[in-house]
Order: sequence, then structure tokens, then C-alpha cells
Amino acid sequence: MATPVADALFQILSDFFARYGYWVVFFGVMLENAGLPVPGETVLLFSGFLAYQGEVHLWRAIATAVAGATVGDSLGYCLGRFGGAALYEKFVRRFRTLSRHFDKSQTYFRKYGHWAVFVGRFITGLRVFAGPMAGIFRLAYGRFLLANFTGAVLWATTFGWVGYVFGSNWGRLVSFVQHLNRAVLVAALLAVLAAIVWRAIRARSQRQ
Repeated sequence: MATPVADALFQILSDFFARYGYWVVFFGVMLENAGLPVPGETVLLFSGFLAYQGEVHLWRAIATAVAGATVGDSLGYCLGRFGGAALYEKFVRRFRTLSRHFDKSQTYFRKYGHWAVFVGRFITGLRVFAGPMAGIFRLAYGRFLLANFTGAVLWATTFGWVGYVFGSNWGRLVSFVQHLNRAVLVAALLAVLAAIVWRAIRARSQRQ
């Protein structure tokens, strides 16, 4: 059963999609990935939900989300690289939740670098700051763009289809996503850890 908040969100998104169509997907995802606290993931899920209802085309919505995510992260990268950490520190510290996500994002980037860009798509908070953090830490743009785009394709396809599969019940979709975010976070961290261990073993074998 949907909560009052979920019902209100349903009405708001329905109105936006009726007015602006696929632009809602593009700008919702783009602004979130540029570093603004916009619910891009929810917009993408809702587009999948609407695709089930026959109101939008699923693959067009997914492609639009990929474009929005790629552009948004690149904008965030430029803001981080040329605006620097001081700009984000000044803005983000005013909001407790954003400040907490910002600190966690810094920790992930110090440990995982480009992997944080790819995996960050699936982690609330890190998805918002992945682009800016990549710029702040001056990751090579070519490698950043590759991780950015491939992560966007996997993320948009996954969540677009999740919205479609649960398209018959909005309340059930909201409940499922709440559990999915926790599971994805654990799986993503395990995948990154496995990759790091594999690279360490490979590097050691090459030195011997």
C-alpha cells in the first residue's frame, strides 16, 4: 500500500509528465547527477511505471535517462574541477543530510577512485556527488567519462525495467525500491572489494 508521501509524489510526477514528457526524465536525472538533490532515480522509476501503462516508451525513457546522467555527471565534474572543494564545502555544510552524504562521498573516492563513479550510480548520496567529487579529485576525464557512461547505461536500464516490472502497482514499487537500495549498496561494495583484491593479486603475481 502506498504511503501519503508516495501518493503525493505520484500526483506530482503524473502532472509533470503530462506537461513535459521525456524532458522530465532528462532534467530530473541530469540535475541530480550534476550535484543537486533532485530525485532523479524516482523520476526514472516512474517513467518505467508509465511505460507499463503505455503512456511512454520504455527504451526511449531509458536512453533519455542515460543522456541526462552522462551530461549531468560531466557538468558536476566541471563544477568540482573548476569550482573546487571550497565551493561545495560552503554550500553543502548548510544542510545536514547533504553534508553527511558529501563526507561519505569523499571517503569512497579516496578509496576507490573511478570505481566510485561507476558504482555510485546505485548509491543514494554518492550518485549526487560522484561527478563533482571526480572533478575535485581531478580524475582523468577520459576514464571518468567511460565509468560515467557505462554506469549510466547499467543504472538507467536496471531502474527503468524495475519501474516497468512493477508498473501495475505504484505502492508495491515504492516498497520494493526501499529494500532494493539497501541490497544494491551491499552488492556494490562487495563488487568493488572483489575488484580491488583481484587487482592486488594480479599486481603481486606480475612482480614475482
